[in-house]
Amino acid sequence: MVAKKLTLDTFELGACYYPEQWPEELWADDFRRMKELNFSVIRVAEFAWTIFEPTEGSFQFDLFDRAIDLAHHFGLKVILGTPTATPPVWLTHRYPEVLNVSNEGVTYHHGMRRHYNYSSPIYRSLCARITREMAMHYHNHPAVIGWQIDNELNCEINVFYAEVDHIAFRRWLIEIYKDLTKLNLAWGAVFWNQSYTSWDQVHLTRPSVSDSPNPHQALDEKRFISDNTISFAKLQADILREVAPLQWVTTNGIFGHLDSHKMTNDLLDFISYDSYPLFATTETSSDLNPLQDRKWGLNLSMVRAISAQFCVMEQQSGPGGWVNRIELPSPRPGQMRLWTYQSIAHGADMLLYFRWRTATMGTEIYWHGINDYHNLPNRRVEEVARVGRELASVGKLIVRTSFKADIAIVKDYDNEWDGELDTWHGPMEKKSLVAWYKSLQYRHIPVDILTYRIETTLEDLLQYKTLVYPHPTIMTDECARLFEDYVSQGGTVIFGCRTGYKNIHGHCNMAAFPGPVAELCGITVEDFTLIKGIYKAPPIKWRDQDNIKATHADMFNDIIRVQSPTVEIVAEYAAEYYAGKPALTKNSFGQGFAWYYGAAFNESVVGEIIKSLKLKPPIEAICDVPWQVEVAIRESKESSFIFLLNYSDQAETLFFKQKVYDILNERWLTGEVEIIAFDVIIIKLERQP
Repeated sequence: MVAKKLTLDTFELGACYYPEQWPEELWADDFRRMKELNFSVIRVAEFAWTIFEPTEGSFQFDLFDRAIDLAHHFGLKVILGTPTATPPVWLTHRYPEVLNVSNEGVTYHHGMRRHYNYSSPIYRSLCARITREMAMHYHNHPAVIGWQIDNELNCEINVFYAEVDHIAFRRWLIEIYKDLTKLNLAWGAVFWNQSYTSWDQVHLTRPSVSDSPNPHQALDEKRFISDNTISFAKLQADILREVAPLQWVTTNGIFGHLDSHKMTNDLLDFISYDSYPLFATTETSSDLNPLQDRKWGLNLSMVRAISAQFCVMEQQSGPGGWVNRIELPSPRPGQMRLWTYQSIAHGADMLLYFRWRTATMGTEIYWHGINDYHNLPNRRVEEVARVGRELASVGKLIVRTSFKADIAIVKDYDNEWDGELDTWHGPMEKKSLVAWYKSLQYRHIPVDILTYRIETTLEDLLQYKTLVYPHPTIMTDECARLFEDYVSQGGTVIFGCRTGYKNIHGHCNMAAFPGPVAELCGITVEDFTLIKGIYKAPPIKWRDQDNIKATHADMFNDIIRVQSPTVEIVAEYAAEYYAGKPALTKNSFGQGFAWYYGAAFNESVVGEIIKSLKLKPPIEAICDVPWQVEVAIRESKESSFIFLLNYSDQAETLFFKQKVYDILNERWLTGEVEIIAFDVIIIKLERQP
C-alpha cells in the first residue's frame, strides 16, 4: 500500500501568521524579519471566516489580498486554511441546528471553536460555498502553494449528538447493514431485549441507567464519526481539487475517532501534524527515567505511519495555555531547536512554528509564539534564527529521505476505539505501547508504527524483521492469515494477552483464545485473570536463567497451554495458583517465529525479549551513545543521516569509533565528544552500494 507523502526539493521553514489580528503597519516588518530568519512559508486564515464573509453571501478579500500580496513581495509562500473550524456568529445565530450537542442533550453554543457538527446540511452547504469562493479567488495566486482543510478535525471534541447526527447515523447504518436483521445481529440486540423493529428507533448512544452502553453500538458509533468527519473533509477537498488543481491539499493533526489513514489516502496529498512536546512533560509518573518530551517521537511515528514525509503545521515555540488553562512551562534554552530536529528526524520536510507572535487578546493570550507581545528580540527568536541558518545549509540534503527502522509496533483503529469502552484491554494497549517504545528508545533501536488496515499488504509487513502487536483483541481471519504469511516468510511477530477473542463487531468468539492466531502461536489460553486489588502481578521465571528476575506479569494474566511441539516456553509464572504455567512462548512457524506473552508488557519484560531477539542498535559499529540521547536515522539510496538528540538538561558524552562528519556544525568527530544539554548532532554517512 503506497502512502501519500510530502514531496519537496528543499526544506520549508515558517510560521503561522494572523494578519487579521495585527495592525497592518506591522505586516511588512514581520515579513522582513521572517526572511531574515530564513523562513519561506506562512499559514494564514484558518479562523477568519467573518473576514471573508462578514454577512451571509457577501464576500470580501481585501484584507487577505493585501497580506498575501505583501508576503509574496517578501518571497514568502502561503498556505491557506479553510476557515470552517470557527463558524461566524451570524451563521450559528441564524442556523442553530449547526451546533454540536452533548450526549446528555446540552447544546454547545458560540464562543469557542469546533462547536459545530459535521452532519448539518446547511453547515455543509455554507462550508462548501466559502471553500469554493476562496479557491476561486486564490487558485492562481503565485504565493499560494496549498490548502489546509479546516483545523484539527475532531480536536477538543470528537463525539456528536445533535439530532442531525442521529439521522446521519441511521443513514450510515442502512448503507452498512442494509436491513435491521443484520444490524440486530451485529449489535447483539437480542441481549437485554434491545432488538429494533424500525429504523427510526435507532440512535447514537444515549444516557441510560448505566454508564456502559451496548459495546457493539458504541464501536459502530466511532466508525460512523470517522466516516462522517472524512465526508465533511471530502466536501472541501473535492472543491479544492476541482478549482485549484495545482495547489496541494492537507489537514493538520491526528485526533480521536478519525481514520487519518483513510482520510489521507482518499483526500489529501499528505498529512500534517501539530507538535507540542511540552504536553508530555506535564504527565505525573513514578517512573525513574520518564520519556517526557522524548515521548513525542511516538506521536511523530504515528504521523509517519500515514505519510513517510509530512508537514508539521504547528511546532511549539513557547509556553502554552489558555486564559483558564495555564498548562505548559517555557521551553528551556535549546529545547525549541531540539524539538524542531525531533520533528525532522521523524519525517518532517516542512515545519511552521506556532505562532509568529503571541496573541494579545482572546483565549490564547498565554499560548506563546516566537515573538512576545512587545515584539522585541528574545531568546526564542535567537534560537529560531540558528535553526533557520542551519536548515538553509542542510535542509536540502535531508528532504525526501526516509526514516529507517527494522521493527514496528502495530496498531489499528478498531481496537483503539473498542478499548475506549472496554477497560479489560484499552489501558493495557497504552501501557504496552509505551513500554515497547521506551525500551527501544533507550537502547537506540529506531521503531516505526504500523497501522493495520484492510488494505495492509504482506509487502507492508515484510519491510520489518520484527512486529509487535500488543493486544489485538479484535482480530479478523484475514488479519490472522496475513500475519501467518509474514511469519512463514521469516518474520517475527509478538502478541500480548487478550489477543484475538473478538470479531469485527466486538462479539466474543466461540473459540479457544487467541482465536484466529491460536495455530500461528501454537498455544491456547486455558485460564485468565485480571490483576487488581488482592491479586498481585506474579513474578516471572525465565527458562534460561537460574534465578527469578525482578520481572512481573502486569495487569492481566493469560495462563497458556502449549498445543504444538514447535513451541518453546521462554518464561513461566512464578507465583499464584498458576505458578509453573507458561507466561511467554515462542513458536516456530515456517521460517519465522510467533511469540505470545500472557500479560501487559512492561519495560523489564520487554528488555528480556529484546535480549532474546538479539536486537542491536544500528549505530553500534559507529558510536556509543548514552541512553539520554535519541538515535534516529533518515536515509536515501545514497546517504544516511544519523540524528543524535540530547534530551537531557546536562551535557552527555558520545564515543565515536570511526571518523564521522557532523553536518550541522561542519566538523569531523572521532573518539570522545561532548554533546551539550538539548543539543543536536547530525552525522552524514555515504551508503555502500
